[in-house]
Amino acid sequence: MLVPLLIAIHVIGVVIWIGGVAFVTMTVFPMIIRMESSMEKVLFFQGVEHRFAKIAKLCVLIAGLTGAWLLSITDRWSILFERAGVGPSVMLVVWVFYVLVLLFEGRLFKMIFRGDAQQDTAKIFIRLTAFHWVVLGLSLIAIFVGVLSAHGGM
Repeated sequence: MLVPLLIAIHVIGVVIWIGGVAFVTMTVFPMIIRMESSMEKVLFFQGVEHRFAKIAKLCVLIAGLTGAWLLSITDRWSILFERAGVGPSVMLVVWVFYVLVLLFEGRLFKMIFRGDAQQDTAKIFIRLTAFHWVVLGLSLIAIFVGVLSAHGGM
C-alpha cells in the first residue's frame, strides 16, 4: 500500500510543479510581453514569481523525497543511469536541474537582468520566456521518458 501512495503523492507534486511551469511559460509570459509599461511588467512578474516560487519549491521537495523513498523501498537505486533505469535517470537529472535553479534563482535572475536597471525590459522578458521554454521542454521530456519507461515502452 505504501508504494502506490508514494507514487500518487509523487505524481501530484510533479503535476503541480510542471503544470505551474507550463502555465507561467505559456500564459503568464505572453501576457507580460504584451504589457506596455516596463514597471507594470516587472511588478506583475515579481508578484507571480514570488507566489509560484514557494509552490514550486514545495513540489520539487515533495517529488524529490517521494522519488528517493520509492527508489529506496523498491531497492532500485542500482538501475539509475542504466538502460533499465532511463526513466528515473532522466527524471533525476531534470529534478537536480530544478533544485539548482530554485536554490540559485537570485543569482540566475541577476545574470539574466545583468544588474542593469536601464536594460530594456522587453528583451529581459524575452530571455526569461526562452529560458522557461527550455525548462518546460526538459520537464516534458522527463515526463515522456518516465511514462514510456514505466509502461514498457523503452
